[in-house]
Amino acid sequence: VLIHGTKDRNRAFHGDIVAVQLKDKMEWRVHEKHLTDLDEEHRQKNGEEEVSNSMKSGDVATGATGNSASVNNDGRKSDSKMNTPKKKYLSVQGALTNNSPVVKSLFHSEEKDDDLENKLLQPTARVVAIIEKRNNRACTGNIMLTTDKNRDWAFFRPIDSRMPRMRVPMSECPKDFYERPDDHKNTLFICRIVDWKDNMQAYGSLMKSLGEAGEIEPETEGMLIENDVDFSEFPQEAIDSLPVQQLPWRIPAEEYEYRRDFRSQCVFTIDPSTARDLDDALSCEQLPDGNFEVGVHIADVSYFLKEGTILDKIAGHRATSVYLVQKVIPMLPRILCEQLCSLNPDEDRLTFSVVWKMSEKGEIYEEWFGRSVIKSCCKLAYEHAQGFIEQPDKEWTIEELPPISEKFSVQQIKDRTLNLHKIAQNLRKNRAESGALRLDQVKLQFCLNDETGLPNGYSIYQQKDSNRLVEEFMLLANMAVAHKTHKTFPQKALLRRHPPPKSKMMEDLRDLCKCLGVPIDITSSQTLQRSLWSYLGDDEFSEARMQVLVSMCSKPMQNALYFCTGCLEDEELYRHYALNVPLYTHFTSPIRRYADVLVHRTLSAVLGYTPEIKLSPVEINKQALQCNEKKTNSKRVQEMSVDLYFSVFVKEAGPFEERAMVMGVYDKSFDIFILKFGVSKRVYTDKLDIKDKTFLKEQKESVLTLIWNPEKEGGESVQEQVTIFSLVDCVMAAGELPLQWMVTIKPPHKRKKQQPEAELRTQMDNLDLS
Repeated sequence: VLIHGTKDRNRAFHGDIVAVQLKDKMEWRVHEKHLTDLDEEHRQKNGEEEVSNSMKSGDVATGATGNSASVNNDGRKSDSKMNTPKKKYLSVQGALTNNSPVVKSLFHSEEKDDDLENKLLQPTARVVAIIEKRNNRACTGNIMLTTDKNRDWAFFRPIDSRMPRMRVPMSECPKDFYERPDDHKNTLFICRIVDWKDNMQAYGSLMKSLGEAGEIEPETEGMLIENDVDFSEFPQEAIDSLPVQQLPWRIPAEEYEYRRDFRSQCVFTIDPSTARDLDDALSCEQLPDGNFEVGVHIADVSYFLKEGTILDKIAGHRATSVYLVQKVIPMLPRILCEQLCSLNPDEDRLTFSVVWKMSEKGEIYEEWFGRSVIKSCCKLAYEHAQGFIEQPDKEWTIEELPPISEKFSVQQIKDRTLNLHKIAQNLRKNRAESGALRLDQVKLQFCLNDETGLPNGYSIYQQKDSNRLVEEFMLLANMAVAHKTHKTFPQKALLRRHPPPKSKMMEDLRDLCKCLGVPIDITSSQTLQRSLWSYLGDDEFSEARMQVLVSMCSKPMQNALYFCTGCLEDEELYRHYALNVPLYTHFTSPIRRYADVLVHRTLSAVLGYTPEIKLSPVEINKQALQCNEKKTNSKRVQEMSVDLYFSVFVKEAGPFEERAMVMGVYDKSFDIFILKFGVSKRVYTDKLDIKDKTFLKEQKESVLTLIWNPEKEGGESVQEQVTIFSLVDCVMAAGELPLQWMVTIKPPHKRKKQQPEAELRTQMDNLDLS
């Protein structure tokens, strides 16, 4: 359903639960891309001439773009009064006025074509009530005097265009603001909407001054508040609710009596070198018959975090830890994250384990779930495990690794790592053959200066075999627990489903890719993955094209969601599209995800350790919705944190001249993917050194032709066609505003000589991809 513009949105915000009223079908939106193609087919079939264009002035519905954020060329969301600019869409009435034969057939034909209607029309609606305000209505921005220099009120201008400008009391502004407004023009403030009547004027209250715009800490605090991330200190009464009398804490004797004891086994963790919250460990013992007993051991957070306590309520509200570039906002107090629950080496720790007897091929013969005790013998970093995998014959010394418990040797840990790696490879192969899909996008990591905290270097995150090793066993444990809990509590299991991608967007993508000469099969996750694999290559063009394809395929994908099985009747909806499995949940990260805590409690009840959880299916589902919302907010903040540091990095270390590939073409702009950094940016043609341009759209493919100004006065202009997958040279540099970075395209005469794109395409087409 489309809620188009500020008026129809009726003061609701993203995340709010609202009641809507559908508009008359004449006001529904018509998808123009489909209509153009269908009308052309109809006219050719019936020998008719085109009567008129699909878009005519006066024949369209209009509305403000207040329901979606616009982005400036500096990468920051633009400020807006929320009633400009206006964006048009073709309505059913407009299409009928324009004599569209296909739309006419929908309304004047005796036989109703539901499939065509669903494909072509999008219902429109207006918000009539806000049932639950889930958006916190806080935002960052700047204050300014009103045009009439009112002494009682000032204007607050949000950075986020989805928020309205607000009147704020002058009494809440700095004391010298009225006399010296320029002194505060670059100061960031947090403002919250407190009143918004039927008119367009919203009233706000300044919560606090954050500091100078463009500085890391004020910007970070602003994004946390905007996205409703609780970063306050945990109250002492919450800490006091833990079943811990004093530190150092010792496991009570009764816990050893009923838990399975793995302390004599070679159990170890594999994590990032900087990790302090270690919530998973692995073990792998070879059996006499040649098979293996593999264990996944997860911190037993539910032992400490008791249901219904003050700390439990705080954790349930936070729902997730938030990982920023420079720090972590934890879901739980550090005494739990880094001490009591963290599976630190050489310390007895309470765990929840899943243990399998399995073959090297990943075939499972036996499965066990239960509470346990472990004593990790080593804290391996991914780099150490990767070293074992890449150099299996090397004789590693103790000095090359972290400390190892006295009972165990380097060789024992290496052998188990290599056995786990062999099994993980087969598990991964089995999942791929079963139709699992991966759309890995480039991730930036920054190296920070110890003194200033500013970025002084970067790297691209690379997932290696050691990462994949851990991932495979975590996936296996999550799937196993999902089946176990659902079997016993079919109405109270907390699972994680991943809906299929949006069908219309996928169909559009399929048609576009066909026009671009890279056809993809969207029938299933398996066929899509195989299509992407077919375009793998190791030259610059194919690597860049793969990243662009992955980015394009990611857009139609929907978010995975937590849910309670008792609140969703159709079990087909339980499926996880990307993993291509019927049941999935999160069990392996209870230190940083509250959903995992609920799953631990459910599994504990399944195994008879504790009574059935008190929450009803509706209450579990309500908590699942909270986890979904906080997961979305966390992901957004993490992306904003990376963007913030990247902007600072460009300002401090730029400008950069880099290669980029075009990933979207429009009439006045085009989007590029900057290969070295893995970031995308929009390039506007009015910022380029061109004297003219033309835009042409044939079928699904768009072509923007740029006429560059000549290198010398009186010289000839150079013509260049920009299409998706075109390679260009760009210049990235800091802009005039805080956190602003700009990108422009170098004219042809200023570019380095390089292998023609046509040759690169030919090479790609000739690759043996079998």
